[in-house]
Amino acid sequence: MTLEITTATSESALLDLPWSTPLEEWPESYLAALPRGISRHVVRFVKLGPRVLAVKEIKDDIADREYAMLRNLRRLDVPSVEPFGVVHGRTTLDGEPLDACLITRHLQFSLPYRALYSQNLRPDTAVRLMDALALLLVRLHLEGFWWGDVSLSNTLFRRDAGAFAAYLVDAETGELHARLSNGQREHDLDIARVNIAGELMDLAAGGFLEEHADPFEVSASIIERYHTLWEALTGTERFELGDRWRVDERIRRLNELGFDVDELSITTDIGGTEIVITPKVVDAGHHSRRLLRLTGLDVGENQARRLLNDLDAYAAATDRQNDDEEIVAHDWLAKIYEPVVRAVPRNLTGRLEPAEIFHEVLEHRWYMSERAGHDTPIEDALRDYVATVLPAKPEEKAVLGVDTEEMPVISRFD
Repeated sequence: MTLEITTATSESALLDLPWSTPLEEWPESYLAALPRGISRHVVRFVKLGPRVLAVKEIKDDIADREYAMLRNLRRLDVPSVEPFGVVHGRTTLDGEPLDACLITRHLQFSLPYRALYSQNLRPDTAVRLMDALALLLVRLHLEGFWWGDVSLSNTLFRRDAGAFAAYLVDAETGELHARLSNGQREHDLDIARVNIAGELMDLAAGGFLEEHADPFEVSASIIERYHTLWEALTGTERFELGDRWRVDERIRRLNELGFDVDELSITTDIGGTEIVITPKVVDAGHHSRRLLRLTGLDVGENQARRLLNDLDAYAAATDRQNDDEEIVAHDWLAKIYEPVVRAVPRNLTGRLEPAEIFHEVLEHRWYMSERAGHDTPIEDALRDYVATVLPAKPEEKAVLGVDTEEMPVISRFD
């Protein structure tokens, strides 16, 4: 057989990897020490020049299907890992056939849920994980994607201004449709309820779950959050003809959830006394797109919201609310954001991504100001944060925490 490598970008260094060796036996010299979640397949993180790739060993047809599905999800701008390539035609040195490999880019600063729980999550932090997964599932369903294997194990989490953003990792069971039926959505929710309860039971048995947390209640809470968010995004609202201001109010509520309204369906009854408003198409990322347009910063939605708030505060403090927004944003970027990011010592830059560090410096300044009873300059807050807070953070860009493959799995819920 002939080795075949399909990639979206040319990368000759892929040829140097030991494709004739089963993935489980790859030498450590090729591997990156990153936390791995539970997977039914062999997965390894591989160093390839300046980047880190995730390599998963699976059957040929499944590899092709998942590669194509991940490419489609990326085109839809759904939070998911980025497909890098597929390798076919692998054989051992003795000529024995080996499974194909799916290659994706490692999502920097992301963590599997077991690595997060190994850090002794506070109850409110665990709740934010569930919120992130519920939001991801809503976004997938809005795009017509039926997951088929919803679980914490198939999700990566990145910190996003004190909250978390969730990213789909495993799409091998997924299906894309023009629109999902209620039955398809509920089927995904049933799968989520069972899988997540099982995963949390594993954590509880290993001593990684808060003592009083009920795995079944936590898994049910994700479903409740999903339904609340789905109704807010897609539900029909009725009001009197004289209350047209409520159209704008509905749009603002959706924007606060991080969604833009692409189209609204507004109808009135025959007598003209009642208006019915239904969001027809909603898309996530309102704040992140606005920040990207103004500053070129490509960050998480909550991070974007926090940075935009600081930008607005800067405009108010400098009495520039009526100036051109893009000019003010450029000045804020040059005078506030970039000096803070550049001031972080090189040996600490891998602890958190820049936007998250900026968010935490703002939080730190607020606490310092509260204690002092007056405003604290951001320069003072930055110095104190770098000296007292950031050094204690785990290294989230590369090597961190517990190798989750070594954490015992008490039971499996596939």
